[in-house]
Amino acid sequence: MRRFLTLPSIVPLVGALTLALVGSAIAIHPALIAIVVGASVLAAVYHAEVIAHRVGEPFGTFLFAIAVTVIEVGLIVSIIQSDPVGAASLARDTVMAAIMIILGGVTGACLLVGGIRHGEQRYRQSGVSAALATLAALSVITLILPNHVTSVSGPVYAPAQLAFVGLVSLILYATFVLVQTVRHRDYFLPASDDAPLPKDAHAPPPSDSAAWASAGLLIVSLVSIVFLAKSLAPTVEAAVESFGAPKALVGVIIAGIVLLPEGLAAVRAARANRLQTSLNLALGSALATIGLTIPVVATIAILSDWQLVLGVNGTNEVLLALTLLVATLSLSTGRTTIMQGVLHLVLFGIFLFMLVVP
Repeated sequence: MRRFLTLPSIVPLVGALTLALVGSAIAIHPALIAIVVGASVLAAVYHAEVIAHRVGEPFGTFLFAIAVTVIEVGLIVSIIQSDPVGAASLARDTVMAAIMIILGGVTGACLLVGGIRHGEQRYRQSGVSAALATLAALSVITLILPNHVTSVSGPVYAPAQLAFVGLVSLILYATFVLVQTVRHRDYFLPASDDAPLPKDAHAPPPSDSAAWASAGLLIVSLVSIVFLAKSLAPTVEAAVESFGAPKALVGVIIAGIVLLPEGLAAVRAARANRLQTSLNLALGSALATIGLTIPVVATIAILSDWQLVLGVNGTNEVLLALTLLVATLSLSTGRTTIMQGVLHLVLFGIFLFMLVVP
């Protein structure tokens, strides 16, 4: 009984209660909602680590990424359904922000924190290279290619093109999942048998009942985080407008809140000298964001006859291409230092700066 009275077990229930109150149109101060979101993030990270310890790598990080992305897709679809015209570019903005946050902010923070604490860190290049190649292909056909097709004008795909891109995205992601979890699982395990183990590696894994309880509480935490973040959007939008910043910054802030559990878990793993786990989380999240979001949104757009804007502007085209190139080069040796961390963080800073000062 005592196990179920711990803070990581109570916080998800508080988050669910807060979400129910918000859904019932009961006024709650935004600062209180933000505190609940922050506590839910910490609870989500805790329960994700419990599950990862039970099922092992790379299944733990894969399940965490899938859980966050499925809920994120549900949020995007619900917003588009409520305002198909106004939210025509929501999927594009969310995917672009997620890629830059993950490849720039999260990956950079992991490499910098790990480099400061451990000097040089190692990872298995074969798995990272496969993830980056898949991510580059998905990013270009989703966010850049729509600007250069000739069947229709503007940064959109014709219905047949959209259906094809959605199918290709799903095939690429499904193939990557097969490689990661079945055919070549060893590509995503620590670089060598003498790699440092997490501090709880010698502890007995949690029981099935504890793992299932953590899985349920993880889902509750993630649902609370995503939809409470949505309820914070008007407050965030008002704050952004008060500073005279572009409205697009709101999408980045909300995407950052949604990705915070994975980002925090990745940084914690890097600090514990488990860089492979960090990269599995970061790159897996980016792949899931595109590989699941685009097929679902494309299908709904075609069936509902909505116009889906996918192509990014010229500035973001350059920044996306540069970030993918730098990530491929900086993660091509199987070893990292603080240099790579600073480089990724600088690119993320440029993305944010150009967003505020276009």
